[in-house]
Amino acid sequence: MSEATGGHAAAAELERRAGWMTRGGPRAAGRRWAILVVATATVLLVAAWLYDQMTWVTVDDARVATDMVAISSRVPGGVVSVRVISGDHAAKGQLLVELDGRDARLRIEELEARLAGMALRREELRARLRMIDMRTASKVRGQAAAVTQAQALLAGAQANEDLAQRDARRAEQLAPGGAIGRDQLDRARAALETARQQVRGSVANLETNRSSSAQAQAEREEVKVLARQLAQLDPEEAELRAQRERATLDLKERTVVMPFDGVVDRTFVHAGEYVVAGQRLLLAHDPRAVRVEANVKETDIRHFRPGKKVSVRVDALPGDRFEGTVQRVGQAATSEFALLPSPNPSGNFTKITQRLPVRISVARRDGALKPGMMVQVEANTRE
Repeated sequence: MSEATGGHAAAAELERRAGWMTRGGPRAAGRRWAILVVATATVLLVAAWLYDQMTWVTVDDARVATDMVAISSRVPGGVVSVRVISGDHAAKGQLLVELDGRDARLRIEELEARLAGMALRREELRARLRMIDMRTASKVRGQAAAVTQAQALLAGAQANEDLAQRDARRAEQLAPGGAIGRDQLDRARAALETARQQVRGSVANLETNRSSSAQAQAEREEVKVLARQLAQLDPEEAELRAQRERATLDLKERTVVMPFDGVVDRTFVHAGEYVVAGQRLLLAHDPRAVRVEANVKETDIRHFRPGKKVSVRVDALPGDRFEGTVQRVGQAATSEFALLPSPNPSGNFTKITQRLPVRISVARRDGALKPGMMVQVEANTRE
C-alpha cells in the first residue's frame, strides 16, 4: 500500500468516527463523550484496584495496643486523697494516691524508742560487766593467796605435830625408868595435843579459804552471764531494725506513685474509701510504648516477616500514614486461645481461614496513637 493510499484510509476513518460522534447533533455527541470518559475512568479504576489487590495486602482487623499497667496498693488502708483523674499525664515518681499512714508512723516511733532503750541497756550491761570483772578478778586473786597461805600454815602445823609426836614418844619411853619427871611427860603430851589442834585448825582454815576461792570463781562466772546477755542484744537489735525497716516500707507504700512517665487511663477509687492489699487503684500506660496488633489471615502471613516495613493508616487520622515494622509473628492461630473451642464431632466440616497475631512497632507522633484505635495495615507483596 502506498503512502497516499494509507493517508486516504486514515482520513476516511477519522471522518467516520467524527460522523459517529456528531451524528444526532451536538447534544448526542456530548453524551457520547461523557460515556466514553466514564468508561475510560472506570477501566482505569478497575485496573488500579486490580493492581493494588495484586501488589498490596490490607489487614482491617488491627488496632493500636499497649501494655496497660494496673497500679495497686501493697498495703491496706483508707484513701486520704487521689491526686489524678483519667487522662492526666503523670511523671515517674509523681504521687497518685495517698493512704492513711498514722498507724505506720506510730509503729516507727515505737520501734525507734525500743532501739534507743536497747542502746541504753547495752551500755548498762557493759558497765556492770566491767565492774564485776574488776571486783571478781581481785577477789579471786585474794582468795588464791589466802589458800596458799593456809596451805603453808597447815604444813607448819603438821611439822610441829610430827615433832610433838616424837617428843611424846621419847617421854613415854623415858618416864618409866625415872629418866624424866612426871611433869615433863605431861608437858610432852600437852604439846602433842596442842600440835594436833593446830593441824585441825589449819585444815579448817584451808578448807574455808578454798570454799571462799570457789565462791569467788562462781562470782566470776557472772561475767560470762553478762557477756552472753550482751551478745543476745545484737540479734534483738537486728530484729527491731528489721521491724523498723518493714514499718518504714509500709509507710512508704502508703504513697502510691507513678512507676513511669505515662498517662492515667482510669481511676477506680475515691478519697474516703478503704482499700485492701492488691486492690487495683488505677490503670496507666506509657504512650511511648504503643504498638499495632493485627490479626492476619494465614494465607497472607507470608507477607509479614519480622523486620518488614508496612504502612499503617489510622481511622481517626484520615490522610495520615505511619511507618511500621513487623516485630513478631504469633506461633499459634487466635482460635487456639478461644474460651469455647469448636470441635467437629458431627463430621460436617467447613474450612475457615484462620488468623495469626502480628505485632508491629510504629513511629510515635506526639501521642497521636492511642490504645484501642482501629487501624489498617498494608504490606507490599513484592518486597
